Amino acid sequence: MKNIFLITKREYLTQVKKKSFVILTLLAPILMIGFGLLIAFMFKANESSSTFNVVDKSGLFVGNLQNSKAIKYVFVPAENERALTSTLKEMTGIEGLLIIPQLKDNNFDDLEKNSQLLINKKIGFDTQSSVASDLSKIIKKEKIKTLGISQDQLNNLDQNFKLNTQNVVDNNKGDSDLDFGVKSGLSMVLMYAVFMFIIIYGVRVMRSVLEEKNNRVVEIIISSVKPFELMMGKILGVTLVAVTQFSIWITMSVIGALFLNTGFSAMQQQIPGGEKSAEMMQKFDLQQTATEISHILLDLNFPLIIFVFIVFFLLGYIFYSSMYAAIGSAVDNETETQQFTLFAIIPLMVGMYGSFTIMNNPEGPLGFWLSIIPFTSPVAMIARIPFGVPAWQIALSMFLLLGSSLLMIYVAGKIYRVGILMYGNKATAKELWKWIRS
Repeated sequence: MKNIFLITKREYLTQVKKKSFVILTLLAPILMIGFGLLIAFMFKANESSSTFNVVDKSGLFVGNLQNSKAIKYVFVPAENERALTSTLKEMTGIEGLLIIPQLKDNNFDDLEKNSQLLINKKIGFDTQSSVASDLSKIIKKEKIKTLGISQDQLNNLDQNFKLNTQNVVDNNKGDSDLDFGVKSGLSMVLMYAVFMFIIIYGVRVMRSVLEEKNNRVVEIIISSVKPFELMMGKILGVTLVAVTQFSIWITMSVIGALFLNTGFSAMQQQIPGGEKSAEMMQKFDLQQTATEISHILLDLNFPLIIFVFIVFFLLGYIFYSSMYAAIGSAVDNETETQQFTLFAIIPLMVGMYGSFTIMNNPEGPLGFWLSIIPFTSPVAMIARIPFGVPAWQIALSMFLLLGSSLLMIYVAGKIYRVGILMYGNKATAKELWKWIRS
């Protein structure tokens, strides 16, 4: 145990003292937010405004077809249709000509069938859909008029049924759309974090083992320590590095949520009452949403979420990093690792992509089994925990994962003990099985 502790301490301090670790730990959340903003900016930068001339022979759309930031409609007389059609190819600043025929006997089907949009350049699918949607809204109103239905009656018909739910077991109200969205978002973030870090840090262990093996440094090291102690020291050292990073990021996230809650609550209290208050509150929709999200996050059982997250990440990482350490010791170069790393990546991917179904049915059979089977539980249980998981399922999954991790450490230790000193001998499944049985 003393040697394992010394190796773990050395691995941990070596990683934590690196400038790259400090910079990545502090800047990673900012970089992630910045990356999201960059993606949003790229989508925004690709947006463009389109202008269409409109020949409305029906008379239904003049004054009713409203402009937007993305689309501008310019109505032109019907007698200019032929001239505009012939010169459309050479026109600049105009993306197309919308021709709407006459409406005969309130036959809206013929109106839709004979309407056409002539364009002189490629336009996006969103633009085409927006034009069709604008026309559909006006036609819908005209159809309503012909049926003799008033706008108030239509609004009454369009009202959605709001169902109030109450969980008699947990004595909690059902999740609203925003609650569900926040929990789904948190579930995906935690799930992806565990998935990426198990792979990233597992590969780091594998490369570290492979590098020491190729440099023959391990021959000197194992003269002082046992191969099993060296393997466990490396795994635990890198595990503590990952836990340290996660702890810092979780603390930053909680502080950020508290800041949003306090800051926006103070901002709302300073808004005066009355009608002006209602108008000003409408201008602060973004702040209100952020405040509601922070309230939802703070209402979650964060001690349990953090506990489950750390435990399953820790056990899941030990489980898979043992596998990666065994792979690194069994091969001579990184090219050969590709045929074995699939055994570690595929179960994680099954757990991650299978967990998407958990969003719609957290207590479904697939979500249950994915969060119980040790190969997928490090990812699937993390995805389920924001929605609430029975204590017995958490305990059972944790027990199975702990037992499987100990078994994987035992098997990996068998492979590591022999493979770390094997050179020039390509490992096969038969050879690995022989090492495990030895």
